[in-house]
Amino acid sequence: MPFFISGALLAGVLAFAVGRPRGLPEAVVAVPVALLIVATGLLPAADALAEIRELGPTVGFLAAVLLLAYLAGEHGVFRYAGALTARISGRRPTRLLAAVFVAASLTTAVLSLDATVVLLTPVVLVTAARTGARPRPAAYASAHLANSASLLLPVSNLTNLLAFAASGLTFLGFAAVMALPWVAVILAEYLVFRWFFRADLRASAEPVEDGEDPAAPRYALVVLALTLAGFAVAQPFGVHPGWVAAAGAVALAVPRRVSVTTMVREANLPFCAFVLALGVVVLAVRQHGLDALVEKVVPDRNGLLQLLAVAGIAALLANLVNNLPATLVLVPAVQSRPALLLAVLIGVNVGPNLTYVGSLATLLWRQILHTREHPPDAGDFLRLGLLSVPAALVAGVLALWVSLHFAGS
Repeated sequence: MPFFISGALLAGVLAFAVGRPRGLPEAVVAVPVALLIVATGLLPAADALAEIRELGPTVGFLAAVLLLAYLAGEHGVFRYAGALTARISGRRPTRLLAAVFVAASLTTAVLSLDATVVLLTPVVLVTAARTGARPRPAAYASAHLANSASLLLPVSNLTNLLAFAASGLTFLGFAAVMALPWVAVILAEYLVFRWFFRADLRASAEPVEDGEDPAAPRYALVVLALTLAGFAVAQPFGVHPGWVAAAGAVALAVPRRVSVTTMVREANLPFCAFVLALGVVVLAVRQHGLDALVEKVVPDRNGLLQLLAVAGIAALLANLVNNLPATLVLVPAVQSRPALLLAVLIGVNVGPNLTYVGSLATLLWRQILHTREHPPDAGDFLRLGLLSVPAALVAGVLALWVSLHFAGS
């Protein structure tokens, strides 16, 4: 009975997070449910506090990188990226799609998937209008790459950070192993996009003039480059990447004289509270039977077929309960087997491209397109996902298998 009660509470938290009635923060339901679980004894208070302490540094990084991405946008980094993308495209839709793939992949890898969804998506829509291209291919690319292009660095996705500590890898070691899967997944996505949007890529419209191109925001680009280098340099000394991201955010905030109130708002503390509360709710479900069930399903070998199976399980679970809870559930089951752990990341990062509910970033992308009067079509999103997700999963896992063999040789 406790399993079904805690499972029902988790389902309610996720349903509210997906629907967000009246635009209320996800934490409005998640935090009271977490407190209820502790108050009723479904989860010991000591275990809940231990989970919050364990998630705390990761959630702190999330707040810092959200702020860093916002301040980069205030310095004009994304406007410059859009102008550069438009210039590279030469007003050819196929070249624009390739340029958007590059811009979105790099943005996701360096500034996390939230920056791609929230800050790059509007720029992509404007860029498509400037070049006279149909917006659908580029707009859908920003959603897909926010998820699937987040494999490269520990800081690219909250799911990566949750798994990074358990992987036993260094920052650069993680990047070295995941570089080949990252490239393979992006190439698989690109080939599917070229075929799926072939009609859109052959069509053109009258370009919209949008004034002169903005100058390169050199200061902001230098700060972002130093922040990225700081992630790699600080990690061997035991410095959490959250502190590096916070230092980068301060360096960007000072010249713009950003107020403390604005910085607190853009750090999105309600969402951070949601992640902590979600961890508590998921832990209750795990303790009442889910961990035992997952242990029976997850293989105990590191062969290619096992890696494919684990990635598939992770992708399926991500689309059933969202990729963040899926990561919280699967990481403890595979943390002693780094190869399976990395396969889980491929599943929870690529899998959400199948349905809207797969990741919160995809839901946010959908809201942004509605506000920009470019509402996505659920049927198109599903059909595109049915083609791209299996292809990207297989490509990513094959590349991971090769990468691990080279790392072990």
